[in-house]
Amino acid sequence: MKNIKNIKNLTYCALFVALITAGAFIKVPVPVVPFTLQLLFTMLAGLLLGAKLGGITVSIYVLMGLIGFPVFTEGGGLGYIFNTSFGYLIGFAVGAYVTGLIANKKSAPSYKRLLVANFVGLAIVYAFGTVYLYLISNLYLGRAISAWTVLLYGFFLAVPGDIALCFLAANLAKRLIPIMQKDFHLYKGLKG
Repeated sequence: MKNIKNIKNLTYCALFVALITAGAFIKVPVPVVPFTLQLLFTMLAGLLLGAKLGGITVSIYVLMGLIGFPVFTEGGGLGYIFNTSFGYLIGFAVGAYVTGLIANKKSAPSYKRLLVANFVGLAIVYAFGTVYLYLISNLYLGRAISAWTVLLYGFFLAVPGDIALCFLAANLAKRLIPIMQKDFHLYKGLKG
């Protein structure tokens, strides 16, 4: 029966890797800053799979991109670490872990808990993303960029859409968690 649980977990992880990949290419047309659905699926990975599996799932996505699969918005490959947006990808993995940690402290998390978890995860994504953008631009790429410009383009112009995704992810998770728990209880029933 442990094999059934492992297969179920592998299936969920693979599903979320696929969703995150698809989310990278679902671009919502907004002025100035490209907006994708990656954040939605990385948050849902943490909320629905938990901290460990959510973090592992997003890390697998990042690793797939680094070994050359074109799963990132601008392709893939090891050279992607020199892309100014790579910090956001690191933030996705850490954010999914922390989101899952906060949300899953309770077996039936409230909408408020799910939303708080999402906003903490969002803060982590933007912290990693903006700091990486500033450092890689100024220290490696030789493109002097001010902290204000990084905050303007890397945070202020991008965050409104991601705030909406936080609400959407909390709503989806509130509806999906009971379904996934029911699936888990069916699994436990098979063991007996």
